[in-house]
Amino acid sequence: MTPDTDGLPNPLPRPPDELARLQAAWHQPGGWRWLSVVNNTQIGLLYIATAMLFLLLAGVLGLMMRAQLAIPDNALLSAATYNQVFTMHGTVMMFLFAVPIVEAIAVYLLPAMLGARDLPFPRLSAYAFWAYAIGGLGFFCSLFFGLAPDGGWFMYPPLTSREHSPGLNADFWLLGIGFIEISAIAGAIELIIGIVMMRPPGMTLRLMPIFAWSMLVTAMMIILAFPAIIAGTTLLEMERAFDWPIFEATRGGDPLLWQHLFWFFGHPEVYIIFLPAAGLVSTMVPTLLRTRLVGHDAIVMALFAIGLLSFALWAHHMFTAGLGSLSLSLVSAASLAIALPAGVQIFAWLATIWKGRVSFDTPTLFLLGFLFTFVLGGLTGVMVAVLPFDWQVHDTYFIVAHFHYVIIGGVLFPVFAALYYWAPLVNGHRFSEAMGRWVFGLMFGGFHIAFFPMHITGMLGMPRRVYTYSSDMGWNLLNLISSTGAAVLTAGVALFLFDLVRVARRTEQPHGNPWNAPTLEWVPFGDYGTRSIPQIDSRYPLWDHPALSHEIEQGRHWLPGTATGRRETLVTTAISARPSHILMLPGYGWLPLLAAVGTAGFFLLLTIQAITPAFALGAVAIFCVWKWLGGTDQAPPLRTAEAAAGVSLPIGAHGRASHSWWATVILLVVDTSVLASMAFAHLHVAMLADVCPPPGARLPAGGPLGLAGALFIGSATAWWWAGRGRDQAVLPRWRGILFVLAAGMAIAAFLLGLDAYRDAGLEPTRMGWSATIAALLSYQGFHGVLLTLIALHLTVRAWSGRISPMRRATYDNCALLWHYSCAQGIFIMVLPVLVAAWMR
Repeated sequence: MTPDTDGLPNPLPRPPDELARLQAAWHQPGGWRWLSVVNNTQIGLLYIATAMLFLLLAGVLGLMMRAQLAIPDNALLSAATYNQVFTMHGTVMMFLFAVPIVEAIAVYLLPAMLGARDLPFPRLSAYAFWAYAIGGLGFFCSLFFGLAPDGGWFMYPPLTSREHSPGLNADFWLLGIGFIEISAIAGAIELIIGIVMMRPPGMTLRLMPIFAWSMLVTAMMIILAFPAIIAGTTLLEMERAFDWPIFEATRGGDPLLWQHLFWFFGHPEVYIIFLPAAGLVSTMVPTLLRTRLVGHDAIVMALFAIGLLSFALWAHHMFTAGLGSLSLSLVSAASLAIALPAGVQIFAWLATIWKGRVSFDTPTLFLLGFLFTFVLGGLTGVMVAVLPFDWQVHDTYFIVAHFHYVIIGGVLFPVFAALYYWAPLVNGHRFSEAMGRWVFGLMFGGFHIAFFPMHITGMLGMPRRVYTYSSDMGWNLLNLISSTGAAVLTAGVALFLFDLVRVARRTEQPHGNPWNAPTLEWVPFGDYGTRSIPQIDSRYPLWDHPALSHEIEQGRHWLPGTATGRRETLVTTAISARPSHILMLPGYGWLPLLAAVGTAGFFLLLTIQAITPAFALGAVAIFCVWKWLGGTDQAPPLRTAEAAAGVSLPIGAHGRASHSWWATVILLVVDTSVLASMAFAHLHVAMLADVCPPPGARLPAGGPLGLAGALFIGSATAWWWAGRGRDQAVLPRWRGILFVLAAGMAIAAFLLGLDAYRDAGLEPTRMGWSATIAALLSYQGFHGVLLTLIALHLTVRAWSGRISPMRRATYDNCALLWHYSCAQGIFIMVLPVLVAAWMR
């Protein structure tokens, strides 16, 4: 690239209709067709609005709980209703508000903050949102039919086994939450690829905004942690549906296995919620304090340290579960150690506040409230990390108080600060400062009135999850104070909603930069994002280059128009952010919405055992995804296009240069994490037995070798097709038959392994050891079906001439899935043999 005298890319000659063509390419549909939008601005706003709706719904449930506990011996809610209400309150807050709200804010802000036109998979964002919204609302409506889960938001067996929860209540939680977490994982994959590959030229990793760093760490944590809950819910649903005693102690299972799987997800989830909020704080503090952030690099390292340490803390919730003293001591030490990187961030923020000039506007008030509240929650966290103290307060209201101080202090206050801070981006108007101060006062005061007394209530012995209490326990006044505080907190949220409606009804105007912020999201933008993609050389680009916003709007930077007449954005290299290629993006369409309806309908109808309509909607989802994928990997109208004067970039990429290839790699990491969780379940159950295999069970003799051979041949066939067709203009049609044969090999391998275990006397309903092997085989069977669908998809593409050197990204991605699935099948067959040999 040849820069001009200002250090910018040489601007392209200005076609007179350049802006009109750009606007036409990014035109959004009107009327009811607006539901088919896929770009981040609209999807992000829908995402935020839906997450806030779930906050309100969970808040109403919380008020019902506090009304029930306001006075002793209250009969407002029955015990059964209270169990459903408190289970749904925790579930909705954690699964449908806390994680989705931070992903939603990221979907809305990150493309603009990174100077990109959109995220790399707009239809995936749309699908993830609609799946979350439809599935979440359907799940919540189970309350109105008496089918809401009632085993707590943690769903511990044996309370949630078929014996003790014979209805469909637990099934709604297991299938609904497992499905919703898949939506969160889809969003995490998009965010990782977007942050790593969609940064503007010059924005190296060291120049990347703190919020982008926090979301990158968070998304990687989601990829590693959330598969554990997907595996756990699958295993528990298998136990309930097929009577496989994976968690039943009387038949060789172990209920503690669920706690390991759940909290391996659950405790990192606390930091998955906190780290994005911390990123928002680190982004807002420099602007509101009018100074640069102190300790930028230290904060980034602290984010990674917290993310890493969080995976060592899952047994923090199991201190009273009977674990060994060495395990407890190590987890206790890790629970104390994680306070150090958290403290690095807090002291960096305090140093920035000391260095800057404080103006007590509403976002700043919420940030100060966050610091005060979160520090208190962190101090009680250190207290419960000390084993003797935790043994005294475990499962009391002290834990309820600590948890809410961390979640509301660490997430809700920063989110409200962000809503006040970034509100002008939506329609150009700020919230009322006068009302905002009242909102903060009511929320901050109401929160502490509600939850601080719970520390004392817990120390006095009030247990969690009780629907009433006797008047002679000494908790009457404290509970009444907590219920009053909850009402005050609700009044603050209601006043915020009133101001939100008032602002939303105002006429849209340019948002400007009312806070004089230094980050790129305040550059003027339209449906197409920014007019041109900027060249960056600073962490604070709008402060260090005051004319940058005007230059971007004038199209003086990269990709000022549309080279192909379609939606496009710039892809850069992962570390140095050098321009790599131009990526064509899809326009709006109905397929993501229809696929989400089909997927959500499949899981919800399967829960109520409406098998035929469930599979019909599942087929609709598969068809929509197939049509969606069929439109990808299109040949570009041009091989290259000018991104700046004298700089031509290729349009599209395949192999390791492709964003979709790396997304597939991340998907395989998710797949591996699910497999690792199921393998852990087998190892855990096997180690409980006196001998392995347990009495009455045995391993098959020759089945594993035959299965491994069939899988190896299938994978080799796929590899041969890839290598021989790499340089051909169009792959011969007959090559598609090879993939069908390879799929047949995979199915044959699964059936061979299943038959071998059946001959060996595998009875999943008889003992937990056999049930975990059956679960692993079922997971491989799912991959066999997946490989069959992939084979049919690639065969159709080969016969229609749509696989060539310029259009092979689909094949490259499918080949990764193929080889992994074959390797996984070999691992599943070998694992029980290795475990049994190790335990002899």
